[in-house]
Amino acid sequence: MYVYDSKTWFDFKFLLSKADTLRKMLPILIMTFIYCGVIAYLEIEVLELSKNSWVKNINLLHSTLGFVISLLVVFRTNTAYDRWWEGRKLWGSLVNNSRNLAIKLSAVLESEDKEYRNFFKKYIPMYAESLRLHLQSESTRLSLDMKEHPELHVLEKDKHIPNQVAKLLYLKLQQMFKEKILTEAHFITLNNEISSFTDICGGCERIKNTPIPYSYNSFIKRFIAVYIITLPIGYVFQLGYYVAPLVTFIAYVLGSLELIAEEIEDPFGGDPNDLPLQKISNNIHKHINEIL
Repeated sequence: MYVYDSKTWFDFKFLLSKADTLRKMLPILIMTFIYCGVIAYLEIEVLELSKNSWVKNINLLHSTLGFVISLLVVFRTNTAYDRWWEGRKLWGSLVNNSRNLAIKLSAVLESEDKEYRNFFKKYIPMYAESLRLHLQSESTRLSLDMKEHPELHVLEKDKHIPNQVAKLLYLKLQQMFKEKILTEAHFITLNNEISSFTDICGGCERIKNTPIPYSYNSFIKRFIAVYIITLPIGYVFQLGYYVAPLVTFIAYVLGSLELIAEEIEDPFGGDPNDLPLQKISNNIHKHINEIL
């Protein structure tokens, strides 16, 4: 995720970061500028279409469609941001629940009980890391120490790793309950914390596996493309050759909004504007080690 100072104006005006849409759109904007210049030359110098009044009135259609396309773009951007913010809230809940689980275990376990403390110190953060890898790739690869923890042979790397890590945490709680380390009240409370991990995982998978409907996504792209392509035809007679920079700027605005929506609608990727899952996972690991 790109980190910036929201109070600084200089960076926004004069510096282009990896997250800036101008870098991605520059070839398209150059082509749009050239295209508009060619259209203006053909209409004014070659075809002399300024004599045909019906061509001048095409801009009335664009004025009407401009309102429609603005509504579509706003809805598209808001929908994508809702997905991004929902993902951030889910990972915020994972941070809080991991801390709560560690704090409660720290209060229950004896300070000299290194075996259980080391187990939870390792596997509570492992859930966050395995969930990050699960959301960012099709196959999760973890470095698991089989010699230190022989129970890890039950994990199958080609299956749902977060579920298997949650199962190991639950089995360890059950073992502590059988050994009378936990009371029934402790067991129920800690079990609820682990259950919340699975709920968070399911919420993240719902966002990742349910993209924006294809028909809507493709329609708005075609709409923007047709709008930009036909825009200079009617406005040439009012703006002349100045139509080229104007339409290019409009293409930059509409295209940038669509690119931003595409990037943040899947908040678990590796794009500059996606969620900083690695940093959040590292913070969980740091805090759990401090607590336990």
